[in-house]
Amino acid sequence: MPESATPASPVTFPPAFLWGAATSAYQIEGAVREDGRTPSIWDTFSHTPGKTAGGDHGDIAVDHYHRYRDDVALMADLGLTAYRFSVSWSRVQPTGRGPAVQRGLDFYRRLVDELLAHGIKPAVTLYHWDLPQELEDAGGWPERDTAYRFAEYAQIVGAALGDRVEQWITLNEPWCAAFLGYASGVHAPGRTDPAASLKAAHTLNLAHGLGTSALRASMPARNSVALSLNSSVVRPFSQDAADLAAAQKIDDLANGVFHGPILHGAYPQTLFTATELITDWSFVEDGDLALINQPLDALGLNYYTPALVSSADADTSGPRADGHGSSAHSPWPGADDVTFHQTPGERTEMGWTIDPTGLHDLIMRYTREAPGLPLYITENGAAYDDKPDPDGRVHDPERVAYLQGHLAAVRRAIADGADVRGYYLWSLLDNFEWAYGYEKRFGAVYVDYATLERTPKSSALWYGRAARTGTLPEVQSIQ
Repeated sequence: MPESATPASPVTFPPAFLWGAATSAYQIEGAVREDGRTPSIWDTFSHTPGKTAGGDHGDIAVDHYHRYRDDVALMADLGLTAYRFSVSWSRVQPTGRGPAVQRGLDFYRRLVDELLAHGIKPAVTLYHWDLPQELEDAGGWPERDTAYRFAEYAQIVGAALGDRVEQWITLNEPWCAAFLGYASGVHAPGRTDPAASLKAAHTLNLAHGLGTSALRASMPARNSVALSLNSSVVRPFSQDAADLAAAQKIDDLANGVFHGPILHGAYPQTLFTATELITDWSFVEDGDLALINQPLDALGLNYYTPALVSSADADTSGPRADGHGSSAHSPWPGADDVTFHQTPGERTEMGWTIDPTGLHDLIMRYTREAPGLPLYITENGAAYDDKPDPDGRVHDPERVAYLQGHLAAVRRAIADGADVRGYYLWSLLDNFEWAYGYEKRFGAVYVDYATLERTPKSSALWYGRAARTGTLPEVQSIQ
């Protein structure tokens, strides 16, 4: 090394930065008929022929309900400092209304106690897509009353766990719940009604606002209330006016429909214009926006890949390249004049382009959009076709490289002035990946679905080293 050269400084994170992993109830718990739990929309959907790959469902999933102690011990062994999990609404409040089933709440009490005993900070997500089936039968998310039922549920869980859990998230990815559930139908409940999907988006916004107020009324003021958005990084194919207009339309439908009322107290006027042939938005009642626009303590951002869009060519046909599953029905109401393009670059098993610059751009956007609001990356990760080697070890160098690139983007955003306080890897475990069944493995921990044995992959060991040191190890450091 020349005398003037110095070794590169390690990529270090703030000392209080949270190194977490995330999961959701239906994807991992199993025990779908135990301790008073009743069906959710995902139980119904996954047991409907043709809705999931291989007819897979979450009846057993990876049996976290019975193996949670071992899973928490595994997190502790890896060095994780935080764990984000969701509560099954129908396990706590089986019909979606009325008193709680204490046996259901007791599971989450035990889980929280186990996490705290291992020095792991719990973060509770109240809703990760598993609406009680009885509420869907009553109209589901397009039905306004569902927001008030959610507030009641939030109060129950907040009162039960709020003395020990400081981080709370009302909703995970309401875009998926509204538009994949009610427009394209690739997620539960599988409806394909564009007007209902826009109404569902508003009810979800209202549920967030009412749920936030209910949480704050039921637990200590020190606790943090947030929500997790899968905000899209929408890029125009060119700088032509038509492509810029296409990007604006998708940005409104992916992002503005939620962060507009939640952060700013108003829906984008361009969203109303784009969807005026579908709905007149008369379901937005006086006072709703004030109920929705509750002050947040933090904002969760979920990121996987950017979107590249253009104005549709007259000859455009075939499936959308939007990465949200195959359906004859679009999850983008009022955007049939927009074409999605595959972005260049390496892809994950989901077919999603790997682009850490999108995560940096997303963080900086919300640093500008909501100045002073702490941010957490509440989901980020990749699916690969992981398999054990002859010695039973699971090497996943592609995921290690993915994590290194995206965590470096987070650190770059922090250096650029963003207040990012934690990162939750999706996912801790291989699990039921919704309509893809068990075909797509996002876990840092390999699960043998025949035996349910857990094996940390190379990525888990790499990530654990990052968590323990606060720096990013070399990609080749874990063999």
